[in-house]
Amino acid sequence: MKPLRRAAGPPFTRRFAILGKQVRVRVNEQIRARQIRVVDDESGNLGLMAPEEGLALARARNLDLVEVAPDANPPVCRIMNYGKFQYQRSKRAHEARKHQKQVVIKEVKFRPRTDEHDYEFKKKHIIRFLEEGNKAKASVVFRGREMTHQDIGQKILDKLVQELKDVAEIERPARMEGFSMVTILAPKKK
Repeated sequence: MKPLRRAAGPPFTRRFAILGKQVRVRVNEQIRARQIRVVDDESGNLGLMAPEEGLALARARNLDLVEVAPDANPPVCRIMNYGKFQYQRSKRAHEARKHQKQVVIKEVKFRPRTDEHDYEFKKKHIIRFLEEGNKAKASVVFRGREMTHQDIGQKILDKLVQELKDVAEIERPARMEGFSMVTILAPKKK
């Protein structure tokens, strides 16, 4: 018997999602506008000039010419220390991320033949998830011939939503996704 081989072609690749959009900042010789508005390091407006003149002023002070508002007409450039500018920008981005709340969806799976005790146990888990501020995804998983009895799954989810109406609101009503019937519950706004 021959050993199994991988099909010929490019090697396996991985794709990574880019979380934050990197904004490219033009510095010194990278500034391409014909005319720029120059602001010095003490926020004093030096007026309109060619980028070469602004760069000469920055070099005289041992600083960089940084384009801070590229969308303005003409673009605004500031005479400053570029390393310090990058550091302050990364600190602001870190502070903004620190105050964001990540919404988590916790999933609880039921079966059409789930017993009453198991149902109550899983319902308590959903209540706890909602009280913690997370969303809950309740799904009824069907296997084989159970697919012909989707009404049983609908009854389970309707009963769950009815019993949790005091602590949860329906974000997405029950609907089929493959072999599962899914509903998403969100905590009630206070």
